[in-house]
Amino acid sequence: MSSPTRVAIVTGAALGLGRAIALRLAADGLHVVALERRRLLSDVTVEENVKNLVAFAVSTFGGLDVMVANAGTAFVKSILDTTLEDVDGLFNINFRAAFLSYKYAAKQMIAQGRGGRIIGAASAVAKKGFPFMSTYSATKFAIRALTQSAAQEWGAYGITVNAYCPGIIWTPLIEALGASLASVVGQADADPKEMASCTADIFLIQR
Repeated sequence: MSSPTRVAIVTGAALGLGRAIALRLAADGLHVVALERRRLLSDVTVEENVKNLVAFAVSTFGGLDVMVANAGTAFVKSILDTTLEDVDGLFNINFRAAFLSYKYAAKQMIAQGRGGRIIGAASAVAKKGFPFMSTYSATKFAIRALTQSAAQEWGAYGITVNAYCPGIIWTPLIEALGASLASVVGQADADPKEMASCTADIFLIQR
């Protein structure tokens, strides 16, 4: 008897790495629910939206096996020029969205009883802070900590939780940040498709 087709949710999938991951998973034969923020109910900083997103995947495809919490953004700014509104906004988009995506994906996966894969978007700055990227780095450190904690809490249910930590990938966000980012951490050195392949091959290769 053949196994059912796996189901994945990818947030932040309109452009760049998120889009590349969604396309790779679809090419690998998964059903993919790909989210981008401009669509109705796709703001994954809103708890009810995330609940509805998981419910949609389940009602449409019969379950949830993979959550890629890729939604996020960045800015380049000195600590002295960073406002509390900047901090709150970036943590809301980068960390809160990941927290909600992890939580409600895990709830569904535990209820199904067949394990699952949860993957978050960290960064090289999740391991080492860079000047002018303090807030962004802090959000990615937080995602790394969340990921490590979740992996220990949910491992008993057959759920693996990992985060990718790339350097600079050439995406529309990086292009928009432009020279200000390059002056801090250098030029982009990877393509979204390459990172998507690494993500799929390393974190999703096992059933």
